[in-house]
Amino acid sequence: MTLAATLQLVAPAPADAAELLAFELANRSFFEAWINARSEAYYSLDAVAAAIEQAGRERRADNAYQFLVKVDGAIVGRVNLNAVTRRYFNRASLGYRMAESAAGKGYASRAVALALRHGFEALGLWRVEADVRAVNGGSLRVLERNGFQVYGKSARSMRMHGAWHDVLHLELRRDGESESYEAIDALLPASQRPAAEAHADRAASILI
Repeated sequence: MTLAATLQLVAPAPADAAELLAFELANRSFFEAWINARSEAYYSLDAVAAAIEQAGRERRADNAYQFLVKVDGAIVGRVNLNAVTRRYFNRASLGYRMAESAAGKGYASRAVALALRHGFEALGLWRVEADVRAVNGGSLRVLERNGFQVYGKSARSMRMHGAWHDVLHLELRRDGESESYEAIDALLPASQRPAAEAHADRAASILI
């Protein structure tokens, strides 16, 4: 069995704070070469613990789902389903980051596959989107291995390290027949389930 086959996704818990901080610090320069830098204030145990608490609130509210990527119990990456949008769209935005030491081991592809399975099966999503800089061939290949297709490009839309970058927009749609609205509503926290009478008004206000 390969290490990638033993990979697991787990929701971050308070007990993960110290290891998560160590992971972020160890990979800080590597991450900042590819994505926007976190603020200096993030790199403390209190800040990471607060971020874990916030992730829990977002999960309970069905707003976002963060996961730690673990192999043999150790954190090797993170993958998130962010910006969950219900009820007529049932979509989310995918993001991930893997440790520099995890490169080339198949972890990223496996982690994305597991996150997508959770999104489509457990969360009832119909669509997952992802954005990647055009120069980031590694991430683009990970997404394409998992079935994503490019549907658009924003030219010179991101400025990083003193240069403008094009951003590619990718999508993956769920195969087969999607659940009814009622089935999706049943997956939501009780406080998030809209009254039937409100559905038409809500759609009319945004679908223009």
